[in-house]
Amino acid sequence: MPVVRIDDPSDPRLADYRDLTDVALRRRTEPAEGLYIAESAKVIGRAVAAGHRPRSVLVQEKWLADAEALAPDAPIYLVADDVAEELTGYAVHRGALASMQRPALPPVADIVRGARLVLILEDIVDHTNVGAAFRAAAGLGADAVLVTPRCADPLYRRSVRVSMGTVFQVPWTRLPVDGEGGWRSAREALREAGVHVAALALADGAVPLDAFAAARPEQVALVLGSEGDGLSRNALASADTIVTIPMAGGVDSLNVASAAAVALWALRPGA
Repeated sequence: MPVVRIDDPSDPRLADYRDLTDVALRRRTEPAEGLYIAESAKVIGRAVAAGHRPRSVLVQEKWLADAEALAPDAPIYLVADDVAEELTGYAVHRGALASMQRPALPPVADIVRGARLVLILEDIVDHTNVGAAFRAAAGLGADAVLVTPRCADPLYRRSVRVSMGTVFQVPWTRLPVDGEGGWRSAREALREAGVHVAALALADGAVPLDAFAAARPEQVALVLGSEGDGLSRNALASADTIVTIPMAGGVDSLNVASAAAVALWALRPGA
């Protein structure tokens, strides 16, 4: 594809990259328009390697060679630094940006079938935490990730960046809207697949993580909720076991991404 130099930030060909810092706007428009933004050569490369298709690439002169190698079949829009900043809303300094075609999400049953370790994120609205949790899932051997309908978008630019592109290597899907926050269909799929559901929560009678890990079921799904509200009643009702990470120093709990990493490490297959 030819490299096209564009000097006008209002050019309609650049619409996918407009106002990237407006989180509320991007959260509405990206899924609706079937796209997401990948930032930096490493992240774009991982997305392409996972089979995702670039719609276009936005690049400044100093990163042009990288962009041509990453996406040889997509149009490349070459812009000056000031045009990139006016267009996106921030100083672009991590390399190329790519507008990627958002892939269709598979059914929950397909994601959990045969999985030994699954991470479920319930209503975590912070994109940084979602990205960090995906990075932990990829690095510590999780086979799949499920996110609830109200959970932040794993393919939002910040989530992808914090995950270091590992969001592309862990199979994941979103639970359908079903009146129970996705749990009605999740329960059915997890039980049919033989997956034991362990919810991380502060509760009377909760099993310490090390004790649960010592008698680890063959297939486990770890459920983590937001740091403010914790897990919903539907999530707790869907759990086979309530598990807690023992804490010291008067601290109640860890950041949700840190808790995910600790629990995934303790329950990693073969541990």
